[in-house]
Amino acid sequence: MSDLVIEPVVIPMVAVVGGGRFPVRRIFCVGRNYAAHAREMGADPDREPPFFFTKPADAIITTASVPYPTATKSLHFEMELVVAIGRGGSAIPVSNALEHVLGYAAGVDLTRRDLQDEAKSLRRPWDMSKGFDASAPIGAITPATQTGHPTNGRITLSVNGTQRQNGDLADMIWPVPDIIAFLSNLVVLKPGDLIFTGTPDGVGAIERGDTITGSIDGVGSISFTLA
Repeated sequence: MSDLVIEPVVIPMVAVVGGGRFPVRRIFCVGRNYAAHAREMGADPDREPPFFFTKPADAIITTASVPYPTATKSLHFEMELVVAIGRGGSAIPVSNALEHVLGYAAGVDLTRRDLQDEAKSLRRPWDMSKGFDASAPIGAITPATQTGHPTNGRITLSVNGTQRQNGDLADMIWPVPDIIAFLSNLVVLKPGDLIFTGTPDGVGAIERGDTITGSIDGVGSISFTLA
């Protein structure tokens, strides 16, 4: 007989291209990792080391309908390359970092921008602007054995058929190996961790009923409608 006093938490899963599911342990996100986006957010991309924020694992959502969140009047999209960690480690050298990658996916970091702006102005944490329910839509993970480890390629997002973001993975300030190495000196990375690697410029607001589609060359795509 189980001694659990409540029902155990259901582990969020993401489909893997070719079969299988990836159980999500944690979600880490890199802030302002494209120079043009850093500038549109009022930062200097040449002076900042990488910084990270988190979302709970159950912020992951893989359905075609994503609920519009409560407590915001300014929900923004941020299209991102997502790295799925298949092998853990700490203090990982940059030269070995890609050995820890299981695969890659297309994801969207949904942001309650009005709450984030308020938190910034009050010098408070961003948690409720980034880590809310269903704030991390994600497409299927494509294994690195199929994608390789992309260092360039278009990353785009459209709203109702109109392109809003159009960048290139080559424009990352901190590429994937550097992100993994830096983050693994802050926490011990584990299999099941996801890393959202930042967004190009062109972020903006979306409304109920909008259809959001995104793609990353050689990696995959994502599509959902805000309910």
